[in-house]
Amino acid sequence: MLKLTDLRGSRRDPRGILPRAQLDVSVAVERIRPVVEAVHQRGFEAIREYTTKFDGVDLTRLRVPEEAIVAAGEALEPEIREALLESISRARRVHRDQRRQEVTTQVVDGGTVTERWIPVRRVGLYVPGGLAVYPSTVVMNVVPAQEAGVDALVVASPPQKENGGLPDARVLAACALLGVDEVYSVGGAQAVAMLGYGSRGRAEVDGAAGIEHCEPVDMITGPGNIWVTAAKRILQGTVGIDAEAGPTEIAILADDTADPRHVAADLISQAEHDPLAASVLVTDSEALVEAVEAVLAPMAAATKHAERVRTSLTGDQSGVVLVDDLEQGLAVVDAYAAEHLEIQTRDARQWAMRVRNAGAIFVGAWSPVSLGDYAAGSNHVLPTAGCARHSSGLSVQSFLRGIHVVEYDEAALKDVARHVVALANAEDLPAHGEAVKARFER
Repeated sequence: MLKLTDLRGSRRDPRGILPRAQLDVSVAVERIRPVVEAVHQRGFEAIREYTTKFDGVDLTRLRVPEEAIVAAGEALEPEIREALLESISRARRVHRDQRRQEVTTQVVDGGTVTERWIPVRRVGLYVPGGLAVYPSTVVMNVVPAQEAGVDALVVASPPQKENGGLPDARVLAACALLGVDEVYSVGGAQAVAMLGYGSRGRAEVDGAAGIEHCEPVDMITGPGNIWVTAAKRILQGTVGIDAEAGPTEIAILADDTADPRHVAADLISQAEHDPLAASVLVTDSEALVEAVEAVLAPMAAATKHAERVRTSLTGDQSGVVLVDDLEQGLAVVDAYAAEHLEIQTRDARQWAMRVRNAGAIFVGAWSPVSLGDYAAGSNHVLPTAGCARHSSGLSVQSFLRGIHVVEYDEAALKDVARHVVALANAEDLPAHGEAVKARFER
């Protein structure tokens, strides 16, 4: 099923020849810009119009009633409740340890610089609801924001026809478990625009009309489809964003010790997300490739979302990359910079600790990506499309801003004044120097 790229004997930079989804966000930006601008200009009226067009739901109000969130939490199946609570608990343990401490540096006698870490005030958390619904993504967005100390959390998720125009009941239940009560039944680009610009809107409750207001946020996080990504690009600068997340991807670096059924199952697990999802195996073992291919097709055919999986696995974004040895394999996965990277080799941890570029690394046979998606304690909102070369996954730090507090006394400023003046004059900004000299002129 998988296309083969043979890099054995090659010393070329692999970045241009590795399997990769061909997505042009800039094209999507121009197509979705009218939606974003309409929401900016017309608020609820535009949101209602595009929600009817894209989701087939006629919104009478934007905000989910608090009682509906509570009811969803109370109606949650015990097995799912237990699993979500365990996921929340493990995520809290990991993210709590990411908190940063205020640090004061004594630069000179009488002169200090303190770095404070201040949380973003209000954050919009987007939770997808297209081909699948993701209560786990509520956990992954909300927990680090709460641990960072964010004051106000706002969740937006697409309305579902089968849930009376509200977001999926499991998404609402996750919000209830986490204490999030500001939730909006809005998805896609119109949700991003609403979060970024805010929206005054009508609300019809028990037949009575009223006004409800979504206050703009300072930052938007969370994954979504290409239209959500394009809208986030448009809003970047107006608000902060976490990243431009694309379709999910997995790369597996494996040798002849890997279990072919484990490898096949893990490739399929990511392929079921989306027809554009990428599943890539990097190995120096032809025997492993043959064994994986032997089990991959029947396993893929037997899975629930077989057509989606087949489309993903046979697409240009998926494939097998054959390498001379694991050293070359390491160079290939670093060039690919996968969202999820599994290491299924001898001495797996040794190889994992040498990886430079990945959103998250899963070490050995007993750490599949599925574990990280739900209950490892790590975060599953991760950089895609090679962005792991320069970006990190969602964490407590994503919601914190470093602010330097500078405090010098008179003697400390006088001691360094000549250097400030010299540098100001060198840059032809003499008024900068005068601002210092004025303090010592009587």
